[in-house]
Amino acid sequence: MRMMPISLSRPGMKLAKKIYSDDGIVLLAEGVELTATLIRRLGECGISFVYVQDPRTDDILIPELLSEDTQRRAIGEVRNAFREFTEQPGRRKSVTYPYIGRNIRQVIHMIMEDLSRNEDAMIMLMNMQTVDHYLYAHSLNVCVYSTMLGLARGYDQDQLLALGLGSLLHDVGKTQISMQVLLKPGMLTSYEFDEMKRHTERGYYLLKDEPGIPLLAAHCALQHHERLNGTGYPRGLKGDEIHDFAKLIGIVDSYDAMTSHRVYRDAMLPHQAVEALYSGSGTLYDTSMLKLFRDKVAIYPIGITVRLNTGHYAVVVDVNAVSMHRPIVRVMTDEDGVDLKEPYDMDLSKQLNVMISRIEFEKRSMDDPLPA
Repeated sequence: MRMMPISLSRPGMKLAKKIYSDDGIVLLAEGVELTATLIRRLGECGISFVYVQDPRTDDILIPELLSEDTQRRAIGEVRNAFREFTEQPGRRKSVTYPYIGRNIRQVIHMIMEDLSRNEDAMIMLMNMQTVDHYLYAHSLNVCVYSTMLGLARGYDQDQLLALGLGSLLHDVGKTQISMQVLLKPGMLTSYEFDEMKRHTERGYYLLKDEPGIPLLAAHCALQHHERLNGTGYPRGLKGDEIHDFAKLIGIVDSYDAMTSHRVYRDAMLPHQAVEALYSGSGTLYDTSMLKLFRDKVAIYPIGITVRLNTGHYAVVVDVNAVSMHRPIVRVMTDEDGVDLKEPYDMDLSKQLNVMISRIEFEKRSMDDPLPA
């Protein structure tokens, strides 16, 4: 299979991975043939890319960070918890309902179990294509990436559980923000931006007395937009005043937001987002955490089409953990862009005169030719 930006997808291509609704129901199954209408609707739903079938890349398998069961259960429980907070934000004044904390903790344990089976896994763009609600998928992505980094930092099980809960629920305060502000396609006014920033404090107050949720998770919701130099919010904390979990979540939250399609901007690619994060190294983000994060991110996602400095087009087959900028690629065309009868693999870590010059992710007209 290969990864195809929705902007470059063409009618007649067939899906190689399912696409789900926000409650885990399969909307489009593997093998479904894309039409112009489907492509347009997927783009409108915030899908930045799809995985499509291609006989020349059928042997390329996209690693799964989580099992399909875990992903579906996690998305469903996040949806249920966020909807509960949206519909009954003040219900815990006199009566407690511990099932939200219990169910979310079960999900975190499932995520920890899946990730612990392969602690050397790289951070990939999450493969579960989900439509209808960006917030649910974003929360799960941030949780998975944060937990992976917690494993890499050597956190124990209790620390991982608290980090996982804090990262999964870091944006729960957005359930208290009006949809007009939350989904506004254009630039926010100063009043709207102030309203948006209040999601950190509102998340804290929603979580701090929630049965089954540790107080540290509430502080993750409160502090994940704080920055080392004091320019963050809501309290303008600096340096060690910010909890390490919140520092970590802040990096991951920014990365996933940048690499996700939003109504007001296109998604960045991983290497672009990492570069943007590094511009704030030591001022906005902790340098040691940022280095760990960079070392765990697959800069060029498996299955994506790239152009080499030789003029050849290729598809990324695998990553090189010790040389992230030099993956293994499958060369699909000659230097003039003509399809090869027999594509071949090339390890860029061993071919130092060849490098990736461009990623085929920009928008094109539906009539433009597509690189093979």
